[in-house]
Amino acid sequence: MTKKTQQTEKVWFVTGASKGLGADLIQRLLSEGYQVAATSRKRQALIDLVGEQENFLPLTMDVTSNEDVKRTIQEVIDWFGHIDVVVNNAGYSQIGAVEELAAEEVQKNFDVNVFGPLNVIRNVAPYLREQRSGHIINIASIGGFVGDFPGFGIYCSTKFAMAGYTEALAVEMAPFGIHTTLVYPGYFRTNFLEKDSAMVPANPIEAYANAREVEAQHLNQINGNQPNDPKKAATVFIELSKQERPPVHFFMGVGASEFVKTKVGIIEKALTDNLELAESTGIEA
Repeated sequence: MTKKTQQTEKVWFVTGASKGLGADLIQRLLSEGYQVAATSRKRQALIDLVGEQENFLPLTMDVTSNEDVKRTIQEVIDWFGHIDVVVNNAGYSQIGAVEELAAEEVQKNFDVNVFGPLNVIRNVAPYLREQRSGHIINIASIGGFVGDFPGFGIYCSTKFAMAGYTEALAVEMAPFGIHTTLVYPGYFRTNFLEKDSAMVPANPIEAYANAREVEAQHLNQINGNQPNDPKKAATVFIELSKQERPPVHFFMGVGASEFVKTKVGIIEKALTDNLELAESTGIEA
């Protein structure tokens, strides 16, 4: 590939861009004239989505391979000259009670949802530090703040992990002029809960009626009836990238704030109800 020399717009690097929030985002970015590098497991899926455009670089990338991620990011730098906004969107939902999921199912979900974004961050950070600017947007889930969904414990734990390292990343990157935002989307009407995107347990345990009930609710009732529009989410991402001081934590979507307020209330009550016992461990003078 030859190097593209003249850059007049921010360069966005979006993973998992062939469907879901990523697909709507890259379509909106391209319509507004941004330079876009997008990745998917299948490059052709990206071309089928938006066609071939001068300011669009579709790439095949395996987020679970550090070497493949490193190669891909170098290809983007060689093509566009720089990267300004990184969106770690690649991920999937592994459904299943904690006990019933095999180690391989759990490991795969962590490989994609946790270690995949880390591979991207590890390899893009040197370029962002050198140019002393940039914005890393990590897409978690409301399940990265609230985990009490039977059958979604492993998936939520991957997003809790992302939340943990993103908080640290934000303060690590700040001295270099790099912004970091952790987005917790609520329910958006994408294909996230479709059969080819949400994985069910290979060996379900009949006793977990509550997990099966929540699983069925998500796959059969919530799917297709989510209250939020992914096209409007694309607008939100662009607006966040324009902010002078974007937030580290951003809860996105109708209904997300209710989950947050409920969780905060539970934590505050737990602290208050058990404060005397919790602080009984202090060393007396």
